[in-house]
Amino acid sequence: MRYISTRGEAPALGFEDVLLTGLATDGGLYVPESLPHFDLEEIRSWRGLSYSELAFNVMHPFVDDAIPADDFRKMLDETYSVFAHKAVAPLVQLDTNEWVMELFRGPTLAFKDFALQLLGRLLDYVLEKRKQHVVIMGATSGDTGSAAIEGCRRCEHVDIFILHPYQRVSEVQRRQMTTVQGENIHNIAVRGNFDDCQRMVKESFGNQSFLGGKTQLAAVNSINWARIMAQIVYYFHASLALGGPDRSMAFSVPTGNFGDIFAGYLAKKMGLPISQLVIATNRNDILHRFMSGNKYEQHQLEHTLSPSMDIMVSSNFERLLFDLHGRDGLAVKTLLENAAKGPVSIEAYRWKHARKLFDSDAVDDKATCDTIREIYEQNEYLLDPHTAIGVRAARNCRRDQAVPMITLGTAHPAKFPDAVAESGVSVEPPLPAHMADLFEREERYTVLDNNIDGVQAFIAKHWKNA
Repeated sequence: MRYISTRGEAPALGFEDVLLTGLATDGGLYVPESLPHFDLEEIRSWRGLSYSELAFNVMHPFVDDAIPADDFRKMLDETYSVFAHKAVAPLVQLDTNEWVMELFRGPTLAFKDFALQLLGRLLDYVLEKRKQHVVIMGATSGDTGSAAIEGCRRCEHVDIFILHPYQRVSEVQRRQMTTVQGENIHNIAVRGNFDDCQRMVKESFGNQSFLGGKTQLAAVNSINWARIMAQIVYYFHASLALGGPDRSMAFSVPTGNFGDIFAGYLAKKMGLPISQLVIATNRNDILHRFMSGNKYEQHQLEHTLSPSMDIMVSSNFERLLFDLHGRDGLAVKTLLENAAKGPVSIEAYRWKHARKLFDSDAVDDKATCDTIREIYEQNEYLLDPHTAIGVRAARNCRRDQAVPMITLGTAHPAKFPDAVAESGVSVEPPLPAHMADLFEREERYTVLDNNIDGVQAFIAKHWKNA
């Protein structure tokens, strides 16, 4: 399996190098040169498999010969054994043919655990094999940071630097990152927003001279292909649980960076019958404005009750644009350069092709709170604000009532008690037992200005072999 850049000018790489590289040297994102494809008979044969067995079947073609099959199986067994529910990603029914897939049963209570618990093990395996050390630099709008720290904190060959927007994540999200002790763990609160943090990460990957040539950066954000690869699995898992592949499915995905829903797009291309993908966004609705009106234009970023989606520059959208443009890297590069200067559109026939699969909706804070309250009153089931956006968008955009609609439940409601309280629901969601003392743990983080030179200087000074 070889991987190519969405901008067409970087060398093709194998799985190990893509795992460690993150962003391509031409500024693009890596995607597989070709996708594996499974016929319905093969997918049907996976019914009844455990989650880790299913994950092996879906992901092994991407890893190929980079990791022996037995080693990869063991890695997957270890990854998903730490989830709190035996089904790993259980499905909860809200209404007739309407479901939430709970992706928050991992150690940090968010869907990011599915990929990042695996990513830590992949990194440890490859770095030990190569006797190499890397510096992880990542940006988080709330959940990636804690999942990355939890997944990588025991890695012997890694230093972790996670940037989050200062005072723009929930208190639970912040404490999940800043209370994990370890000499190789560094939390940086940037006086800015998530897009500022993400921009610094991308620029740092483009020019790593601040590390003095002594090490290299590795990515944990969804620009890292391994993140996307692991998220494809739960689309197959949900389908098989509800009668697939003999019936098609629809999914509603709360998304800001487009990685989670891009995984669903890939699942369809790999042979899974999916009839609709709903892009569910909050007021930071650049993806909705593009998908509903073919206009890609950045607005001022707003702070909302769903902070993990407070993103305006959706990195993984580039991967979809690459496919929509016939995998023409130069066309993607030109489009994104123009998008940095002002609004852009794509050719109408390309946009209409995307609309065959994708719908979208933007849900404001009031509608988010209304949905949390309504679902609780109807089912005594508590949604976090991001999943509530997914449910509302699913109901607003649903094309066919006969097709099962599955909303991805991206986070545990205990991570967002303020949003739950604002919805009018009187129940305060408790933290799970392993996090019950979270507010008593000592925090450790550094607040820095929104300045890339200062952030890079901090990293250069504090990684263990500096």
